[in-house]
Amino acid sequence: MTPLLPLPCHPDAPGAAPLAGGWVRFDRARRLEDGATVGVGDLSAEERDILCEPRPPVAGLTWDAPRIMGILNATPDSFSDGGRTAAEVAALGAAMEADLLDVGGESTRPGAAEVPVAEEVARVVPVIEALRARAVSIDTRKAAVAEAALAAGAAIVNDVSALAFDPAMAGVVARAGVPVVLMHARGTPETMQAETDYADVVVEVLAALAGRVAAAEAAGIVRDRILVDPGIGFAKTAAQNVALLRALPALHSLGLPVLLGASRKRFIGVIGDDPEGAANRRDPGSLAVTLAGVRAGVQMHRVHDVAGTRRALRLWDAIERGT
Repeated sequence: MTPLLPLPCHPDAPGAAPLAGGWVRFDRARRLEDGATVGVGDLSAEERDILCEPRPPVAGLTWDAPRIMGILNATPDSFSDGGRTAAEVAALGAAMEADLLDVGGESTRPGAAEVPVAEEVARVVPVIEALRARAVSIDTRKAAVAEAALAAGAAIVNDVSALAFDPAMAGVVARAGVPVVLMHARGTPETMQAETDYADVVVEVLAALAGRVAAAEAAGIVRDRILVDPGIGFAKTAAQNVALLRALPALHSLGLPVLLGASRKRFIGVIGDDPEGAANRRDPGSLAVTLAGVRAGVQMHRVHDVAGTRRALRLWDAIERGT
């Protein structure tokens, strides 16, 4: 299917259709290949189904409202909040009002070095075991780490390489029958900021994600268990991040739930005129990006400030939906 950019409209607009079966309505869509705008009624049956059909639940989560993935960094060198012990990380996660907790033992900030498998396992497994009562995802590129995390109780694999870093990862996910997040990136954390040469970042990210989804399906991963993430901050300049954020509804043309992970990324400090400020000073800007994602129908939001995001979503819900 030709990539489409649905154009959100007032929910009461004549002919408006639900975007991904969620809270956003759209009445037109722009074809990215030529810029032509068509009404919902002029879409093919296939196009309309892909853009409008509700996405299946993932790990027990439905998509009738925006969901929060809380970030738990079990790393000493996270750009944002590293350095806590496993017990401190687990205690923090237990107190979070998140729908899902994302535990990671390897920093993927620009320039970060790879962590040995044994060390990464030692960082994440105690945290996941301590959080067995909660829904947990494992943020890793490595098959052996994913296996250990799933055995410890994780329910989702969140792979920033979209299964491309470790050839064994797709098999681990397929055999376990668990959901997976496929994120767009180029290169590795050490090299990615030198790989930002896009002719059209939106079109190329969509094409790359479609390719990784196809690869996952070919490896035996059921399509209904796949989420996609545009990879904000990964091999993208500030301007490219903004271009992707402005075009977020286009990700729904992949027909899958969308995850947005922009929290505390450096471009927020750059645009917010605080480029060298501490990462937690980017929380107001992170909330602005999250709410832009909500208006684009993004189903899952990966954030550091779970409590602040939850409050913002309550206000959004009251204002936009009267609930």
